[in-house]
Amino acid sequence: MADVLLLHSVYGLRPAVPVAADRLRAAGHRVTTPDLYGVPAARTVEAGFALFGAIGHEAVLDRARAAVAAMPDETVLAGFSMGAGIAGALLAERPRAAALLLMHGTGGAPESVRAGLPVRLHLADPDEYETNAEVDEWRAAMGDAGAEVVVHRYPGPGHLFTDPDTPDFDALAAALAWDRVLTFLADV
Repeated sequence: MADVLLLHSVYGLRPAVPVAADRLRAAGHRVTTPDLYGVPAARTVEAGFALFGAIGHEAVLDRARAAVAAMPDETVLAGFSMGAGIAGALLAERPRAAALLLMHGTGGAPESVRAGLPVRLHLADPDEYETNAEVDEWRAAMGDAGAEVVVHRYPGPGHLFTDPDTPDFDALAAALAWDRVLTFLADV
């Protein structure tokens, strides 16, 4: 059983996030899903970027810090898209994190990685926000820093392919991703 901090995408705390958390809870994990915006979720990605810009990166990061503060040091840091970036940013302050689980976006800097840190990335192929070259560079840097990085690519679907309320949703890719996530968390 793992403690998991699960951070939402740029859209905000959409229904897909609590559904994902319930999926993880059903497998025995303790999951926290903070609202990093404090306002209703955006309906479009453009509105989500506007919300993120209005709230600001530091305020969003501070809200994530507040949410993880009471959680065990060995919490799995996880996030969707923008939330993956925030989870990765928290790694610098949570050196004993059990793992880094990234859905739809990279996160974490090599200088924040401890040797043996399990890192899993689940990404559409192609992904409009993460080019293959960027992902390859990130993977190499994280691996060189000592992380145990595995990248799962899903050909065909759009960026947020696990979110059934987006046009990117792909049921087969999402099912495979969640199977892999549950296997990963069972081993953490």
